[in-house]
Amino acid sequence: MNADVLLKQDLIDLCQAYVDQRVQTLQNSMQDIQKSMASETKSSAGDKHETGRAMLQLEREKIGQQLAEAEKLNGILSRIPLTQPSGIIGLGSIVITSQANYFISISAGALKVAEQTFYAISSQTPIAELLLGQTVGNSVVFRTQQIQIKKVK
Repeated sequence: MNADVLLKQDLIDLCQAYVDQRVQTLQNSMQDIQKSMASETKSSAGDKHETGRAMLQLEREKIGQQLAEAEKLNGILSRIPLTQPSGIIGLGSIVITSQANYFISISAGALKVAEQTFYAISSQTPIAELLLGQTVGNSVVFRTQQIQIKKVK
């Protein structure tokens, strides 16, 4: 395997670890809510009990939505090709620019690989929308700054 494929695999692995950690945290929160709902006993103040259960139910639904979003992130990661068939920036591209290094995948923040920092960004972020479809040598203007595309891996 060449260095670019290994770099991309490392970045995918870090993104996957980010998603896995998020899922684990959400699942733990969901279990805590389930326990709270199960141990919630009917008190003499019935309205207070019902309000508490309703709040827990809302929180459970919110966590369920966040878990569904995390599953979508897993789907995006599974679609990233290890090799880039062309020099055109798309999902899974590692983009080296005059400002920063980007990995177009999911929004997972700054990732460190081999003493370099790469920003894992979703294809829906403003900077990614500018970069998508571009090639080496092109430049884009983001927040009044001109950004030169140096490499696409």
